[in-house]
Amino acid sequence: MKATKMSLVMVLALALSLSLASSSWARPRGGGWGGGPGAMNLNPEQAGKLFDLKHKFMNDTAEVRKQMVVKRAELAALWKAEKPDEKAIVAKQKELNALRGQMQEKSVAFRLAARKIAPQLGHCFGHGMGWGMGGHGCFMGPGPGLGGPAK
Repeated sequence: MKATKMSLVMVLALALSLSLASSSWARPRGGGWGGGPGAMNLNPEQAGKLFDLKHKFMNDTAEVRKQMVVKRAELAALWKAEKPDEKAIVAKQKELNALRGQMQEKSVAFRLAARKIAPQLGHCFGHGMGWGMGGHGCFMGPGPGLGGPAK
């Protein structure tokens, strides 16, 4: 039991570190924009509005992302049991899926708002930005993770 608590603490610490590190806006090329705002011919006003929009999105989704990390750790612990409890695993998976649904809804709203600011953004804007959302998108591999090249 002590090892499980320690694992949960380690997973939460890693998630918080990754969320802080994902402040890709501070990087010279803009990070999650695949080459930065200049690569998309954004004017300074659009770049500033998109920065603010992403900042708001990250703040608005922080609690959901945190809950997803916790649910994943809880699900992993259920699977590690000597005799996994099928009902508990299915219930925990449903909880995690509900959180993923919330995250996807917020992501769609974010992407639509970004397109209103800068209509030249492609349909892939917002995918694979390193938020641990997982899924199938333009720059995301299958399942939960930090994104990456599509397979």
